[in-house]
Amino acid sequence: MHAAQALYMGMEVLIAVSSVIGNVMVIWAVKINRSLRDTTFWFIVSLAVADIAVGALVIPLAITISIGFQTHFYSCLLVACTVLVLTQSSILALLAIAIDRYLRVKIPTSYKRVVTSRRVGLAVVACWAVAFIVGMIPMLGWNNLQQQNGSLSSNVIITCQFENVISMEYMVYFNFFSWVLPPLLLMLGIYTEIFYMIHKQLNKKLASTSYLELHHALLPYV
Repeated sequence: MHAAQALYMGMEVLIAVSSVIGNVMVIWAVKINRSLRDTTFWFIVSLAVADIAVGALVIPLAITISIGFQTHFYSCLLVACTVLVLTQSSILALLAIAIDRYLRVKIPTSYKRVVTSRRVGLAVVACWAVAFIVGMIPMLGWNNLQQQNGSLSSNVIITCQFENVISMEYMVYFNFFSWVLPPLLLMLGIYTEIFYMIHKQLNKKLASTSYLELHHALLPYV
């Protein structure tokens, strides 16, 4: 094993352990603290579960794929698709949290009426369902089986590496440009708008406070 590969694996293991421990602590904090059990924190728990899965499954699977062991095509493809599902679920959970933050700032008075526990539950389920569908599409045929075998026979033994089983057309045009980049750009837009709204509200409060202070200062002279 090359030194660079050993260093890569060591760093990946460190990240995986830190991710699992940190996110387990998040879930434990929500469990023992009743005040944290509001709608927002269910999105955070969903994200924590996704990140635990990334640390406990995705990173070990990514290390396994990087080694390049010999296995059947669809066994390797299933490993790669599991990586895709869990990383996609993490992205969608982050998007759900951003939307929740936006609604809390945009409609503070009616937030609890709009963002109910039932709707949050449905949103969490939808995020995981979309992640599963998007990540498992290569299992339905959009993969590199024909390039590896010259036919559609699944009894081919390959060196298990991500690029050997996952189509780059799927990764670039479908996964990245449809399900990774748009959520990231949407999150950027949402947090920019949140910053603008909070900045605007603070300016109003400062202006109001300054006016009241000036009014009280002038009262003795009126």
